Amino acid sequence: MSIFLQVLILIFSYFFVLFIIGQVLKNNSIVDIGWGIGFVIVAFFILFVKGFYDAASVITVLLVSIWGLRLFYYVLKRNMGKPEDFRYVNFREKWGSKFPVVKAYFQVYFLQSVFMYIISLSLLVILSTENKKNFLLFASIGTAVWIIGFIFEAIGDMQLKNFKKGGKNKGKIMRTGLWKYTRHPNYFGEATMWWGIFIISFSTKLWYVALISPIVLTYLLLYVSGVPMLEKKYSKNPEFIEYKKVTSKFIPWFKKK
Repeated sequence: MSIFLQVLILIFSYFFVLFIIGQVLKNNSIVDIGWGIGFVIVAFFILFVKGFYDAASVITVLLVSIWGLRLFYYVLKRNMGKPEDFRYVNFREKWGSKFPVVKAYFQVYFLQSVFMYIISLSLLVILSTENKKNFLLFASIGTAVWIIGFIFEAIGDMQLKNFKKGGKNKGKIMRTGLWKYTRHPNYFGEATMWWGIFIISFSTKLWYVALISPIVLTYLLLYVSGVPMLEKKYSKNPEFIEYKKVTSKFIPWFKKK
């Protein structure tokens, strides 16, 4: 059985377990908690199965682990003890009373299984290739790009958390720190990190297969589940409307005059 098929089975099995937990808890937000850690599981699985412990592979697993574990902890702490996220509440309203569990599986868990597999193609290409060329060069460049992304995601999340702490700014829009230069520094950071990992794949012959990984992730964040859903939530907020006029949507840039 090829490693590509093994990872496919692993990911779909993992999300089926999350699906069961989500239905028991009656909270599909569990899928957000499981997103980051899922990639860590995939990365270590490929590394151990293929057994290629070269520098590029080890660096890749390390980068994915730092990102995935930080995201797992952040989302877990943010969601713990809170009701289901507004996105999944909206889904439930649309599903109605006819086959809601089946709809939950296919619209949330099955779909995210597909996305995780596609995004994991970068990991599959890097970690399943033994002979890599110029891997130190590409690993260095990729890591540098990844660090930029990590700074934006981690610091952006921290700034937003402090802004909302204690409910002192409830209903207000974060407009300082990294949020002064982009309306979504955390999403920009996540996309940038995966572009960094993709750069490492240039050391392999199948780098073109890995290209779909950051493209799909960036598209999802910009046009599907990230930016659109969040901005729709605040679309009628006067402060957000003003913020939107002067602040870059995704790529950090200076405030518009």
